Amino acid sequence: MVRDEWQNLNGAWEFAFDDSNVGLDEGWYSGKKKLGRSINVPFPFESKLSGIAETGFHPWAWYQRQFTVPPAWTGKRILLRFGAVDYRAKVWVNGQLQGEHEGGNVPFALDVTNALQGKGLQTVTVRAEDPPTDRNIPRGKQYWKPESQGIFYTRTSGIWQTVWLEAVGQTWLHSVRVQAGMDGLARFRARLSRTQPDTELRVTISRNGKDVARGTGMPVDDRVDVALKVQDPALWNVNSPNLYDITYEIAKGAQTLDKMKSYLGFRTVSIENGRLAVNRIPHYFKTVLDQGYWPDGILTAPSDEALQFDIKKMQEMGFNGIRKHQKVEDPRWLYWCDKMGMLVSGEMANAFPLEYDERSSAAFLKEWMEAMDRDYNHPSIVVWAPLNESWGVPNATDQRQINYLRTMYTMTKSLDPTRLVIDNEGWEHADMTDLFATHNYSPNGPALEASLRGFGTAEMSKWRFGRSILIPGFSYNGSPFYLSEFGGVSYVAPGTSTPKASWGYAGVEPDKDKALGRIRSLYEGIARMPFIIGICYTQLTDVEQEINGLLTFDRKDKFDPKEIKKLNDLLR
Repeated sequence: MVRDEWQNLNGAWEFAFDDSNVGLDEGWYSGKKKLGRSINVPFPFESKLSGIAETGFHPWAWYQRQFTVPPAWTGKRILLRFGAVDYRAKVWVNGQLQGEHEGGNVPFALDVTNALQGKGLQTVTVRAEDPPTDRNIPRGKQYWKPESQGIFYTRTSGIWQTVWLEAVGQTWLHSVRVQAGMDGLARFRARLSRTQPDTELRVTISRNGKDVARGTGMPVDDRVDVALKVQDPALWNVNSPNLYDITYEIAKGAQTLDKMKSYLGFRTVSIENGRLAVNRIPHYFKTVLDQGYWPDGILTAPSDEALQFDIKKMQEMGFNGIRKHQKVEDPRWLYWCDKMGMLVSGEMANAFPLEYDERSSAAFLKEWMEAMDRDYNHPSIVVWAPLNESWGVPNATDQRQINYLRTMYTMTKSLDPTRLVIDNEGWEHADMTDLFATHNYSPNGPALEASLRGFGTAEMSKWRFGRSILIPGFSYNGSPFYLSEFGGVSYVAPGTSTPKASWGYAGVEPDKDKALGRIRSLYEGIARMPFIIGICYTQLTDVEQEINGLLTFDRKDKFDPKEIKKLNDLLR
């Protein structure tokens, strides 16, 4: 979603920790206080690329920088946008509070027009609050203890995605949802801000510079619906990720109030003959678990090229999909998945409370809906998986938690009926899930086959891979079997510097050939089980002390990518 008139605010900002939480009382938001340090936005202050690199507990942090509004923007509304600030944010411009936001994984925007003062320098100040030990907020793999351990890693606090300004008209396009199926029918449901009488939304679909469909819609309150038909559409799929350009215009007579460019992909996702299908063509869903961590940026990629590199490397190894794990990734990554042709299982960063907490569940639900809304239009996303391994619902025999688990499925499905939804990634399934996602870290192929024997029978109720595969009292609903975590074969590549507490799901294999042999054994076992319709290998890269990666943490090959591709080619 791109406007021509925008200004990137990444780069050097003033910065200060506020460990005593005195900044509000002392008026640090005035824009006149010098914060004393410099940070490289959008990198979290724990990261090396931020220039701060302090991983201790700092619940409150302040950011400040100046900007000027280009003269060409005179007479327009000015939006200040944040890709993500973890976890709570207050924002001032020239000392005037412009808004607050809660949710560390999702974007927000503020109309700051009325706070601007003249044509000179303007000051934006941000207070970020991220309680480091609070297990009730959606934190994913960010650890609540001082140092990383096990499956949990260094925290990401404060601003960790791009900050920018946009210029819009007095009425502008707030958001739009697009449904585009393989029949060429594209439905647009848009929301406008500051709607004026006699305005209309004009939508143009084009490909290779040629317009193929146009239409208009009149707003009812702040909503506009437009439907356009493209004849014989070039469909989006992993082998041919065909995309169409979209131009949105908010017009009032001959005057254009707002203009935005985007894209769409025509495709459908379904289950056909017990298989995941894109455009009704069955696909073996070959994914790799990707946690989206980097050595120097933590949850923030060091560059756009780094995002592309990971996707290219997955494709080189024969994967056609990615399970983005416990992270709502930067939308730029999804852009490249759309462009390069990768199937994505989209996941939410979960909370990890010791016991069920109603407020935590409500906060999670709100943020998950915002994440879905942000990413709804990406054709690469084919699966939604809000909950992982009962995180947030630690006691699946509690009826309240069962109700919450089922509600997450039905709510997700109600907001997006076009994709598949997993009720609980890995185990403790109820009677609602589109894919029977199961986690199993058997050490080799024969052991994996033995552990999965009896699929589709009453014996499944006895399966336990960490926890029971079905919630007691529930029966298998007939959904296709997706081995959504397996592997975890750990090998330390020569010359790799790893933490002392290095570990892997199935132990650390000291020999490269033996490690590859175990991976091969697992793949050969999977190939002998035709009921498996998709896999997710753990994992793409090492992450800090967890060394299950096919790549090292700094993205060096541990194994010949061609050898991994041969194994993926066994699965058809």
